[in-house]
Amino acid sequence: MTDVPATAAEESASESMTTRGEGRSRRPDSDAFRAFMASGWGERITMPLERLGAADYLPARALTAGQPFAGQRLVVPAGTFKVRSNDCDYRFRAHSAFAHLSGLGGEREPDAVLVLEPKESGGHEAVLYFKPRASRTSKEFYADSRYGEFWVGARPSLEEVTTQTGLRCAHIDTLRDALAKDAGQVDIRIVRGVDAHIESTVEEIRTQAGLPVGEDARPEDERFEEHLSEIRLRKDPFEQAELRRAVEVTKRGFDDILKALPRAVGHRRGERVIEGAFGAVAREEGNGLGYDTIAASGNHANTLHWIDNDGPVNEGDLVLVDAGVEVDSLYTADITRTLPVNGVFNDVQARVYQAVLDACEAALARANEPGCRFQDVHDAAMQVIATRLREWGILPVSVEEALSAEGQQHRRWMPHGTCHHLGLDVHDCAQARREMYQEALLEPGMVFTIEPGLYFRADDELIPAEYRGIGVRIEDDVLVNEDGSVTRISEDIPRTIAEVEAWIAAAQGR
Repeated sequence: MTDVPATAAEESASESMTTRGEGRSRRPDSDAFRAFMASGWGERITMPLERLGAADYLPARALTAGQPFAGQRLVVPAGTFKVRSNDCDYRFRAHSAFAHLSGLGGEREPDAVLVLEPKESGGHEAVLYFKPRASRTSKEFYADSRYGEFWVGARPSLEEVTTQTGLRCAHIDTLRDALAKDAGQVDIRIVRGVDAHIESTVEEIRTQAGLPVGEDARPEDERFEEHLSEIRLRKDPFEQAELRRAVEVTKRGFDDILKALPRAVGHRRGERVIEGAFGAVAREEGNGLGYDTIAASGNHANTLHWIDNDGPVNEGDLVLVDAGVEVDSLYTADITRTLPVNGVFNDVQARVYQAVLDACEAALARANEPGCRFQDVHDAAMQVIATRLREWGILPVSVEEALSAEGQQHRRWMPHGTCHHLGLDVHDCAQARREMYQEALLEPGMVFTIEPGLYFRADDELIPAEYRGIGVRIEDDVLVNEDGSVTRISEDIPRTIAEVEAWIAAAQGR
């Protein structure tokens, strides 16, 4: 029986689904093309390399990260690209533990892995494994859309990243052998859920070495991740400076929002005019947004995480804007201001706004008292919120009953927490134990938010009609200083009623 030539339809059906889409590019692959492509290139145009600002702090971070895990090999993947749709990826953003230990910000380095290698003398050495740029004589140079220089620009060399970070660097192709070395005698911990390929490699090595795998290894892996979160609770001087810079740039974003307010009022999606004004500054001056901007006008402000931002902005409304710029080092600000669209608060809006502002001030005052614990800051804000609600005849029980564990009725109108740590993540250190976070004493270097609010939904029949549809939140970023005092690093962003009204007038030339 002779072979029957396949039809075009049969050939198409036999193509793998992973390669089918590659035909759209029609990349040349002749010998002549490959030889021609590899020739005639001059020296690369490069910028002078500078040592990263974080580099001086990386040895101390590695020492602290490895301290509870003496003699163990500790694996911290950067992560990989996440698919947005089909063959389009989101911009890369490294896992925060990797960014903290490597000092790399921006969109660096997808598919990289930082390993804390145990030293015989004690402690760990941080080794960074990544894919450096290939020669321009290689096919990768022009044909690899993920790593190729022609597609994504020149990747750094091992030597260049060592110069920038001070870390020993190695090619990612050598990672497996490095992880397998003495496995069994050396245990391996990994941050899970970041890079499935690296996690699978670690599991294979553990299995071959007779080490705990899967769920048996999970408790120690999670203890490692927990520890990496907790070591970020106190920010070093570099981190503090970056957070101050993030706040400074975020202020510029709010300045542009104020200028855009008149255009927002006339637009069917005015909230997106506000979102876009801030987003432009975030990309121009930083790495981008620290989180999706909330631009919530009118009753939308009573949806705590309103990020659709598809509503109109009406004269006479308040617009709640919760936004933060992530600077190139990946540290982010987190600021909320509630703005009168027409530039002036009416009497009821001002009453609610002032109550929230008073709660902010009470929280900061409590934070400045000796022996303050993180959770005490929230409690101080809630004392003010409950008191105002009672004074207005809204709270149906006494302030004391509402503040008791058995009560909490006031939380109907303020259901979220008042504070969270801030840093590489907008909700930083989220894996930390409660005793290290909520129940911990405030310590120098901690950076956190203070953000009380009041939310009176338009359909809430337990409140007077005049309050319905008003939502107010005020959020500032604060730092615990070396002397134990706590200051707002967002002090320059107007927050009192008079300051906000003057800020809007100045921005709009009124």
